[in-house]
Amino acid sequence: VTKDSLMCLIEECRKTTNYTPLIHTLGQVYSREDCLKRSFPRQQSVTKEDLRAMEVDMDKDEDCQELHSAAAAIGGTASPPCPRSNTSQEITVDVDAVRETYGALFSIPDHPFSDALVNAILILCETLEISLKYHNSYQNDPSLLNIFVVLMELPLLEGPFCGGALQAICRACDLLPIEAHCRLAHHWARHSSPRHFRNMVNALHHVITTRVIEGHFGRELGVSEDSVIVLATKMMKILFMANMLGGDLEKTELCSEDSARNRQDTAGRKGIVEVVPAVKEDPLCEKLGIRVIDCRKPIIPFEEFYNEPLSEQLETDRGFAHGRAKDGPFSFLNHAFVLTPAVKALGLYYDNRIRMYNERSLSMFQMLVGNPANPYLRLNVRRDHIIDDALYRLEMLALEDPSSLKKQLVVEFEGEQGIDEGGVSKEFFQLVVEEVFNPDFAMFTLNNETQTYWFNPTSFESDAQFKLIGIILGLAIYNNIILDVHFPMVVYYKLLGKRGTYRDLSDWNPSLAQGLDQLLAYEGDNIEDVFMQTFRITYQDVFGSVLTHDLKEDGDKILVNQQNKREFVDAYADFLLNKSIEKQFSAFRRGFLLVTDDSPLQILFRPEEVELLVCGSKNFDFNALEESTEYDGGYMASTPIIRHFWELVHEFSIEQKRKLLQFATGSDRVPVGGLSKLRLVIARHGPDSDRLPTAHTCFNVLLLPEYSSKEKLQERLLKAICYSKGFGMF
Repeated sequence: VTKDSLMCLIEECRKTTNYTPLIHTLGQVYSREDCLKRSFPRQQSVTKEDLRAMEVDMDKDEDCQELHSAAAAIGGTASPPCPRSNTSQEITVDVDAVRETYGALFSIPDHPFSDALVNAILILCETLEISLKYHNSYQNDPSLLNIFVVLMELPLLEGPFCGGALQAICRACDLLPIEAHCRLAHHWARHSSPRHFRNMVNALHHVITTRVIEGHFGRELGVSEDSVIVLATKMMKILFMANMLGGDLEKTELCSEDSARNRQDTAGRKGIVEVVPAVKEDPLCEKLGIRVIDCRKPIIPFEEFYNEPLSEQLETDRGFAHGRAKDGPFSFLNHAFVLTPAVKALGLYYDNRIRMYNERSLSMFQMLVGNPANPYLRLNVRRDHIIDDALYRLEMLALEDPSSLKKQLVVEFEGEQGIDEGGVSKEFFQLVVEEVFNPDFAMFTLNNETQTYWFNPTSFESDAQFKLIGIILGLAIYNNIILDVHFPMVVYYKLLGKRGTYRDLSDWNPSLAQGLDQLLAYEGDNIEDVFMQTFRITYQDVFGSVLTHDLKEDGDKILVNQQNKREFVDAYADFLLNKSIEKQFSAFRRGFLLVTDDSPLQILFRPEEVELLVCGSKNFDFNALEESTEYDGGYMASTPIIRHFWELVHEFSIEQKRKLLQFATGSDRVPVGGLSKLRLVIARHGPDSDRLPTAHTCFNVLLLPEYSSKEKLQERLLKAICYSKGFGMF
């Protein structure tokens, strides 16, 4: 059918109020692949993109023909002629015509055709499954992709009664080869507005969510073993790739030398790298030649791909095991775009724990054969010399046995009785961060406008110091500890291997970015007189002395003009974000990768999510904390002192709430997923007394005596959270 023929039929049926001919036509066309793949053909006029694609295909064909002729001329065995690429002709659907036709079709009251249409689609998909599975129908006729394009435009897919039709489409699509998935992704990237794209994603979300809610999943049957959920997720992956391809892509150089150097450093010792293989690279990403960090702005926000019901139901430990298995079953850790950051953080936690246990087992084996080794990464530090002690110990480990950094961290403060079950480590990291970002240390500089820290390009500290700070950051992620650090987003892009560009300046230095924007926007011929800017730039060191740098040779003699202003802006940003701190950041990243290089961090998380993993959430929702808190020792949510406690907490300032979190959990940061993930326990600690509240920070347990009044509770609690420090025995 065509748009015109179907529109005429719809109009005739409207006039006669008899929709039988329309129902019959839809049933015939949508149940037969030979009819549907030729429906809604595009007009012969081609777009610029199609012309470029055809030119590339012609060039390839000519090159192949020349090679074929040359081989025959010299008497060699000629390889078969290269098949003609059909990239530009495979999907010939007029998408605008399809949408216009569907608009008219679904404007008919009560949709009398819907049952027939759904049944036709089910029949069609059964036929498609057979032809794709047993007859290589796509290889024989790539125009088969037209069917999937026409079907996925159906508004009907969003309805609650036609989930079966979409499930059937997903089953058939899963049988297509990866090349077909790539072409579908390119098509949807070019032809989908945010609204149409969102409709397709939401339809798949509806299938997944409905299945999760209606299913009976548990340890015996996980969501990753349900074929409907798995196939809908695989279809959503194609849309996820299209979401990036159709967005704002910026492919810059990826940094891999640090990772390679670290692998050489650890190659001498067989350990965790071989025991636990890395999470498999996504073949569709590889085929399309894109990465998530290449996309600055997708068609719709990445967050719209999160499926919370699925994430809550997912047994992450089982998903981890499947994700690690070579050619193993489906794993959501290889389809992380559909998972919330909280669940991905849990997956990373399991990954890191497995590595720790493997290192511990290896150490125990070495002890049995007479080669004693410590199964833990043990740090003994003095509170007033924490940087010297910690960095010296970590430096020795990084030089002698880098893989020991993947052991479970155990911190001991000299002269204190606290046993590290997690709480001591939290305070250790907090104290280290406070020291490292101290202005007197001069490793980082503070931007007063954004209140973020940047690497000091004129720092006197050695590479080893920056490398050790990177180790500290990696250890915090590896040991599931949130830090109070404030880096601009470009740092996390660079940590994941992407160089900083001009577009990253606005997040780090908005004033400078605004000035450069004005330079780029200026169209006057007198740009040299107005800006009087050369390719020599100035900046200050830690002492306030003015330094200069030529972005090009003899930069002070080259004025910025209309022809070279873009070159100037790009070179300026490259110097500030990359070249000026290359030595410091390279050392910092090497240290970070010593701990995280073999983990699935780069596959599971986008840069924005890595920041969330490092710094925690910024949402201090104490109502969520109250709802998720558990009680012990005789306390209940209805106990008077507990009601008084929450009344006081909700009246606290943000600073007081931070101090309460610090006191009870060892960290004033909100975990990924919010305070509901904290699992705070409030336990009764005896009857009314003058004792202060205490806490087991390792287990997030607050010990609260049953004070006689709300006023006494307030006085004792504030004193405890404001003046407590250190670890002792109570």
